[in-house]
Amino acid sequence: MAETIAEDIRRLEEQERLLRFSRFSPDDAWALGNRVRETALALGAGVAIDISLRDRPLFHCALPGTSTDNVEWIRRKRNTVLRLWHSSYLVGRRLALSGREQQEAHNLSLTDYAVHGGGFPLFVADLGCVGAVTVSGVPQRVDHAIVTDAIAAFLNVDLGESRLTD
Repeated sequence: MAETIAEDIRRLEEQERLLRFSRFSPDDAWALGNRVRETALALGAGVAIDISLRDRPLFHCALPGTSTDNVEWIRRKRNTVLRLWHSSYLVGRRLALSGREQQEAHNLSLTDYAVHGGGFPLFVADLGCVGAVTVSGVPQRVDHAIVTDAIAAFLNVDLGESRLTD
C-alpha cells in the first residue's frame, strides 16, 4: 500500500511540474472551465466546477447530479490548494503515507479544508499559485483526473507516465 501511495505522490508532483501557465486571464478561465465541463460530460460525471483566483471566482458550473454539498467540498478543497500551493489530492496522499491527519500536520480544520482529490493549483510563471481549479462530485481520484486531464489538454501537455492509473 505504501508503495502505491508513494507512486501516486511521484505522479502528482510531476503533474504539478508539468501543468503550469505562462499567463492566465478571465478568458482563459472561461475556456478552461468549458474544457473541464466537456471532460466531465464525456465521463458522465455529475460534478460542480470552479475556477477561482485568490480574490474572486472566474468560472462556476454545476452539472446535473450535483448538490449544495459539492459547492462546500469545492470551497474546502480550494482552501487547501490556496493555503499549501499543492493539489488537494497530493496533500491527502502525502498525509496518508505519513499516517498524520490534516489538523496535526498543517493545522487545517475539517470545517474549512479538505485533502481529497479535485483541487489543483493554477501556477502562473513568475507568480506562483494564483488560484485553483476545483471539481467535486465523483470519487476523489476521478475528480482529480478530470481537472488534470482538462488542464493538460488546454495546455497541450502530454501527462505521459504522470497520469494517474485507475
